[in-house]
Amino acid sequence: MSNEIVKHQAAAPATLDGSVRFAQLLADADLLPRQFIGKPANVLYAIEYGRTLGITPVAAITGIHVIEGKPSASSGLIGGLVRQAGHKLRVKSDGKSWATAQIVRADDPDFTYECTWDLERAAQAGLCEIKNGKPFARDRNGKPATWEKYTAAMLKARAITEVARDACEDVLFGLHYTPEELGAVVNQDGEPVVAEVQQLRRVEPGQSDQWSTPAPEQGGEFEPHAEAQALAQRASEATTRDEVNVIAAEAKNGVPSDARIKALDTGKPDALRDYLARCWKALPETPAAGGEQQDDDVTDAEVVAEGETEADTAERELRAAATKAGLTELDAEFERSFGLPIAQAPVSQLREMQRILTGSAA
Repeated sequence: MSNEIVKHQAAAPATLDGSVRFAQLLADADLLPRQFIGKPANVLYAIEYGRTLGITPVAAITGIHVIEGKPSASSGLIGGLVRQAGHKLRVKSDGKSWATAQIVRADDPDFTYECTWDLERAAQAGLCEIKNGKPFARDRNGKPATWEKYTAAMLKARAITEVARDACEDVLFGLHYTPEELGAVVNQDGEPVVAEVQQLRRVEPGQSDQWSTPAPEQGGEFEPHAEAQALAQRASEATTRDEVNVIAAEAKNGVPSDARIKALDTGKPDALRDYLARCWKALPETPAAGGEQQDDDVTDAEVVAEGETEADTAERELRAAATKAGLTELDAEFERSFGLPIAQAPVSQLREMQRILTGSAA
């Protein structure tokens, strides 16, 4: 997405019927991002959101992504909106370990808003680790993740979006976050590799916003997700695998499985899902009635044996479903359907494909 914003001069049809027809025609184009092809309602949503921002329909469709109900855009689009409103945005970086963004508002030229992101802050937020003075972040397959490959770009993006939220709330109209801040896998330009477009979720007054930028550490200590930390504490005190299964089942009812906690065994930031898996594995198997050992059956609790992550379990079960359904080219079919390899797919898409295959095999 270009940093330059084209103002919405050639407006989409103003009437609802005209807008609906326009969206239906545009949804037939196979050049659109995957989440809009054949989905006129998604196209209409993006167009109307773009109208609010004052950008063209094409800029809205290619630049706005709704992830987990929250609208997001690249830092380039957010910075462009700031400049379009007449404010000054400056970005400085050493190209490897820090980035600073400054905004001077047109209506308050004597004050400068400033935000800096560096490697230490990124590590504190759980986005990466620092090893030998360099960022270290790996995906579930052990390959370098975005924060390791594109560190400078990620630091700039975080600095720009944070200072924009602070200085120019009035020009963002709810477009506060980049896809990466909402958990999407992104490329070097900050555009999501995959993003599910959903209905906009409003955060009502007094309601917590779980997608906000992770707060910086206070007093040098990591700020964990409160509910997830409480579950982790209970898991550390569990004496049987059944107790951990119960805790994991509770976590599924309102606490994200990747919520960040301070692991009690390592003292470092970790995902609740991974910590529960370690707790489960460390405990002895629960004996069944009659002295026999129970089969390992913890999929529903999102805790798996032998250190499996939720994604590993989802992939294994998907491949089993494909075999049962007689699908011999699962990897190719999955990539055609979702636009990315199985190894890079989120759990939600792995489960969705499994449901499709289970239905076809029934």
